[in-house]
Amino acid sequence: MSNTDKTPTPPYYAVIFTSVRTDGDNGYEKMAEKMVELASRQKGFLGIESARDKETGITVSYWDSLEAIKAWKEHTAHKAAQEKGQTDWYKHYKVRICRVERAYSFDQ
Repeated sequence: MSNTDKTPTPPYYAVIFTSVRTDGDNGYEKMAEKMVELASRQKGFLGIESARDKETGITVSYWDSLEAIKAWKEHTAHKAAQEKGQTDWYKHYKVRICRVERAYSFDQ
């Protein structure tokens, strides 16, 4: 999944979420789609990229400020998803918040 069309010229912020999943879906895919849709409506949201194999996932969301990231972390529906993640969906996860200073790309 990729939605980075709105990513501006740096600087901006990236939240890197790496995870190792538990076995089975247990409602994960439906909730993940709901969270992307909800996050995309939040003030300061710039885009998202995600990749997953059978066990490991990496999702990077882009934001215009640390305040926007904090507001998303504290959003009621997102908090419920975080709790479900700890009880049902993840064996392990790690969150890193970074300031993007430079960005470049290649398109063929």
